[in-house]
Amino acid sequence: MIRGRYVDVEPGVRLWAEERGDADRPPLLLVMGAQASGLAWPDGLVELLAARHRVIRYDHRDTGRSTWAFDENPYPLSRLAEDAVAVLDAFGVERAHVVGMSLGGLLTQLLVADHPDRLLGATVIGTAALSATPYVRPDGVRVPVEELPGPARHLLEFWSLPEEDRDPEAELDHRVEHWRALAGDGLPFDADWFRAQERAIVAHTGHHRPGTAHARADASGLLRTDELAATAVPVLVISAPAEPVAPPPHAEHLAQVVRGARLAEIPGMGHALPPAVHAPLARAVLRHAGA
Repeated sequence: MIRGRYVDVEPGVRLWAEERGDADRPPLLLVMGAQASGLAWPDGLVELLAARHRVIRYDHRDTGRSTWAFDENPYPLSRLAEDAVAVLDAFGVERAHVVGMSLGGLLTQLLVADHPDRLLGATVIGTAALSATPYVRPDGVRVPVEELPGPARHLLEFWSLPEEDRDPEAELDHRVEHWRALAGDGLPFDADWFRAQERAIVAHTGHHRPGTAHARADASGLLRTDELAATAVPVLVISAPAEPVAPPPHAEHLAQVVRGARLAEIPGMGHALPPAVHAPLARAVLRHAGA
């Protein structure tokens, strides 16, 4: 069963949210990345998770059907983590497994650090650690965080392209090419599948305008070095060998700095969720969540 609703998180700001699966099963909250609707969690993956969980996904503010009002009501990125807590409150969920990808992975780390009492466990995908602790290479050499690799050059070049006013089909072309750059070269790229997903997101949103709010939001004050090192929340870090946004060894670093974290590799995975990764990713998440 699919149940959708709106969640009022503060005066003038409401978020679209949806739940699937048996309401009596353990809740699992999906937190997507920057400028991404909750529909960027593909239905195929959501259904696999909903076979064992009450799965909740939602649109961040300034995405999808949620309120778009950054210019009138700017906020720091950390506010998006508080929105996730508000979604749990609205659905009457005391504690949940949380799965976050990209910016959602950063927000999930904030939840681990700031709201551990609300988490049964966490899975983090495609992001860097909110920690100043150096990475320790297999040979024992300590690498400062600022020396870890940044996003791949081809992505930086794509992101530096000038903004354009695009008609709906040109915007879909642009989004597909963005996914091509994000997906990496570990798996065949199915442009038609990504185009269909983005077309559904545009229809869900009601317009094809790209969002920019999360790129403009204040990203200061996110480090949680001590809190992550001391957490009792069970954390799974997904390692994606073709990841271009937070390339290896960022996943390994994150697994090092979060107390008790485990690492699971999804072969061929980049910074995208095509059908080829749905089953192995769902297995890893469900195993970690104990379902």
